[in-house]
Amino acid sequence: MEGRSRTVEQIFDDFKSRRTGIIKALTVDVEDFYRQCDPEKENLCLYGLLNENWEVNLPVEEVPPEIPEPVLGINFARDGMQEKDWLALVAVHSDTWLLSLAFYFGARFGFDKADRKRLFNLINELPTVFEVVTGAAKKQVKEKSSVSNNSGSKSKSSSKARAPEAQSRQPKAALLPKDEEEELEEQDDDEQGEATCGACGDSNGADEFWICCDICEKWFHGKCVKITPARAEHIKQYKCPSCSSNKRAR
Repeated sequence: MEGRSRTVEQIFDDFKSRRTGIIKALTVDVEDFYRQCDPEKENLCLYGLLNENWEVNLPVEEVPPEIPEPVLGINFARDGMQEKDWLALVAVHSDTWLLSLAFYFGARFGFDKADRKRLFNLINELPTVFEVVTGAAKKQVKEKSSVSNNSGSKSKSSSKARAPEAQSRQPKAALLPKDEEEELEEQDDDEQGEATCGACGDSNGADEFWICCDICEKWFHGKCVKITPARAEHIKQYKCPSCSSNKRAR
């Protein structure tokens, strides 16, 4: 990037690539990530890489660093709290790092107010790493209405195809009290939120195979968790990587 101008879209692409790598570390590759964060080692950082992978490594020795660095010492807290809380802590610090990188490059390449706003708006359209790791992204209600289009291609491990958040509902009884009817309508609105992949955080992929974890009930792109439709047919109870590792930790 030295000596070259960068566009908002290029900085955003870098952001997405690093974000994808971090989400992989905290979801799909969580067992390997947990193992590498040995509290007996020195200060370690989680880096999201431009090739959509991740690494746990020591911070750079250069002071000040050429670009903003992730938070130090994520390994020291690993055994001092529940695994899900530790992963959430790493996730929220990773969000901070990703934003600082994006706006560092924005300043470095002379983005004006309009460019900075456009960059932030692009970033803000994606769920945060914290939201993906904690499952909060799944609960968010989005304005898109593509859930019904996903019903034929998203399958739970029982091999029954249905959309992650769209389930058949009976018409509401006309004689319900008004307050109960409003409450049901609110519940329906919540259920109609567009499903988000628990691994990559994207809601795209209407024509792709999806699978739902029977433990945490998060939905995943089959390709993100390395499950094919044929393999899913033989799985009686699917556990996502996070739920599998939580059972192992206990």
